[in-house]
Amino acid sequence: MSQLTPASARYTFRRPALAASFCAALTGEGLQDARSGLFLAAPRRVGKSTFLREDLVPAAEQRGWATVYVDLWSNKAQDPGELIADAVKHKIAEYAGIVSKAAKAVGLTKVTVLGTLGLDLTTAGLPVGVTLTQALEALRKSARKPVLLIVDEAQHALTTDKGLEAMFGLKAARDAMNVSGKAPELMLVFTGSSRDKLAHLVMNSRMPFFGSLVTPFPLLDRSFTDEYTASVNRALAAGNQFEPEAVFDAFEMVGHRPELLRHLISSIAVANESPYLSTRLKEDATLIQERLWQEVESDFASLTPLQQAVVRVMASKTGQFSPFGEAAMSAYKSLLPAAATVNTATVQNAIDALREREILWKESRGTYEIEDQSWLKWLRSRSLAS
Repeated sequence: MSQLTPASARYTFRRPALAASFCAALTGEGLQDARSGLFLAAPRRVGKSTFLREDLVPAAEQRGWATVYVDLWSNKAQDPGELIADAVKHKIAEYAGIVSKAAKAVGLTKVTVLGTLGLDLTTAGLPVGVTLTQALEALRKSARKPVLLIVDEAQHALTTDKGLEAMFGLKAARDAMNVSGKAPELMLVFTGSSRDKLAHLVMNSRMPFFGSLVTPFPLLDRSFTDEYTASVNRALAAGNQFEPEAVFDAFEMVGHRPELLRHLISSIAVANESPYLSTRLKEDATLIQERLWQEVESDFASLTPLQQAVVRVMASKTGQFSPFGEAAMSAYKSLLPAAATVNTATVQNAIDALREREILWKESRGTYEIEDQSWLKWLRSRSLAS
């Protein structure tokens, strides 16, 4: 029986060049200047968090930065603001040297930094009167290094008052710690699986990072599937190989989700001895795509007629597009009964509802896009969009 080795089954595509470019952007060295903060958006399960932990953090540490990573979805029962504070606090403790096994064995749970800043590791958040700026400055001085703070699923901070306060606190810390003309002492990376909600941090003038831009996180592409295919094929018999083109096609079908692809490849390779692995892969990927599309179809059916019309027209747009322009309004009306009310107010309400459901998102220039590419593919497959 053909089997994948454990190493092949866990194959991870590293992206050092992308990590290096992001580090350069954070210091203003690259083409992109992200010294005010780097905001990365991508759907869930496309490898974003894996990249942060396995590529960006090592690249930052190679530059001599102290790195803090916090996932705001790691514990939804805890306030996002406390999660951020705790991540900074425990990183300070690491540099203070109290997180050794010996320290834990004797019950050492408190650390005093810089002689005055006392932090209790057994309680959530920072002590009363201690700000994130003070905590991050204490971390920088304890580590004697610049600090990179990565907040994964940062849009979740908007769900609580403490979370939003933490975002303002990070902005204040950035402004206080970074002196114009010098290399930054605090660098910030925020990621989100909802582009629209992440963009809320930068597009609203009342939000802390107003004026920054949301950057689409680059999805894994053909180079990933080609290297992954080569890795898998080394574990298979010479006459029982996956075709690179078939693997890439399957990857597209499952929405560029590496874990789904790995699951397909592993299950097919272990269970089949025939020379038709690529054919079976296409069949199984098609089944997954159909399940994904069934979810889209169900969501689409739950929309109001006007919301459906807005989605269809936006999915068919080319070039510059105004959702409230004369051409768009006419297009909506053509898809609705004659008695339907279509005006700026009703269209705005429809758009707001679609954004809330993360079907549409509004980018910084004020234009609207379909949030999930699987929606576009499904609409076109059903001839509901051109």
